[in-house]
Amino acid sequence: MTSKKNVRESALDILETINNNQAYSNLLLNNAIKKNEIPAKDVGLLTELVYGTLQRKMTLAYYLQPFLKNSKKMQSWVVTLLQLTLYQIVYLDRIPDHAAIHEAVEIAKKRGHKGISGLVNAVLRNIQRQGLPKTESIEDSIERIAVETSHPNWLVKRWAEQFGLEETQKMCQLNLTPPIQTARINTTKTTVEECIRLLEAEGYNVKTSEIIPEGVHCLKGNLANSRCFQDGLLTIQDESSMLVAYALNVKEPLSVLDACAAPGGKSTHIGEKMGNKGNILSVDLHEHKVKLIRQNAERLHLDNIETKAMDAKKLADIVEANSFDRILIDAPCSGLGVMRRKPDIKYTKDEKDMDRLQTIQLKLLEEVSPLLKKGGLLIYSTCTVDRKENEEVVASFLAQHQEFTKDTTLASRLPESVQSFAEGYQLQILPQHFGSDGFYIAALKKEV
Repeated sequence: MTSKKNVRESALDILETINNNQAYSNLLLNNAIKKNEIPAKDVGLLTELVYGTLQRKMTLAYYLQPFLKNSKKMQSWVVTLLQLTLYQIVYLDRIPDHAAIHEAVEIAKKRGHKGISGLVNAVLRNIQRQGLPKTESIEDSIERIAVETSHPNWLVKRWAEQFGLEETQKMCQLNLTPPIQTARINTTKTTVEECIRLLEAEGYNVKTSEIIPEGVHCLKGNLANSRCFQDGLLTIQDESSMLVAYALNVKEPLSVLDACAAPGGKSTHIGEKMGNKGNILSVDLHEHKVKLIRQNAERLHLDNIETKAMDAKKLADIVEANSFDRILIDAPCSGLGVMRRKPDIKYTKDEKDMDRLQTIQLKLLEEVSPLLKKGGLLIYSTCTVDRKENEEVVASFLAQHQEFTKDTTLASRLPESVQSFAEGYQLQILPQHFGSDGFYIAALKKEV
């Protein structure tokens, strides 16, 4: 029998698996909680240790560097253990330093030999005595931001060229903070006020969103476990993502295509906006993902959503041209806007990914756009903050398709709090704007 592992051993295993296999942290976390039967009271700590160490990996490596003579020759788990422990010492006030160091030494004894546990103890004690190296000594601004915020140099440089150094620094800093859980109230079934009352009765601490009229912020508890969620009164969704249904202008029953729809957050929001009327075709490539759309629609008691598992680029083979009043292409992207939820992204993506994704994004627009009716509206969106996947894609598409024009009325459809961020037919939300995911929306109208 394999023995169950405690919180820090579990965190070390997860971090090592991520480092070696580029596995997804959220899946590994859920598996470790079940496998090691982590008590409910410790799940928060395990999550904090994994995501925190992952988020700050480059900073922690910089802090450790002067104290490690031959880090390249060390087994990777030893370096990861040191980073995990240093994260607790530097960033977690509630764990005494001596307890974190003791636990690290015990894990080193268990996993390695006496020399390794002695090394771990010596490195951590030396850091305690000598203090951490200062990042202020890094002269190059790009490198300093990269080290201080644990973002790869290439990415900081790229963002600085696109948004300027000040906005880049703000974005990188915000990416280190945990996101607040936000949800969208199903206004076909209840009101925001009534749902908040029900959630508070369940013990949740929630408040209305200042950005989205039907949005709420959860300050205590996980709304996915609430009775309101089970009863279809709300959907967990980021506020930036909620803006898509506004951009689509679906105040009346229409025919809508959601071309890359899983897990169904935007489709169901559109369905609610149309008062459970009209019809939505929600398409995604994989059947297991399409099943999630169906489950969400059923939970929310929406019957105006039809689902289909297929490649959206081949929709023209089975759907007539000029079939839809509205089309949403929420395109596959690098996900650089959701780093707070998925810190792994910043270490696994590179600039080649942007080129590859741009090709896919343009192909989607090319193949799906003929399905839009004359006078119809096409919304292109991504959860990234990179111009290659956003502005450049749309500009390239418009240059090849004279039948489409820029819809400069976009801002007028958005919630008042967001209108100032729109520029003509485009909206680029950065995480620091109002604490949401980074997100891009472009509105195009078909004239012919």
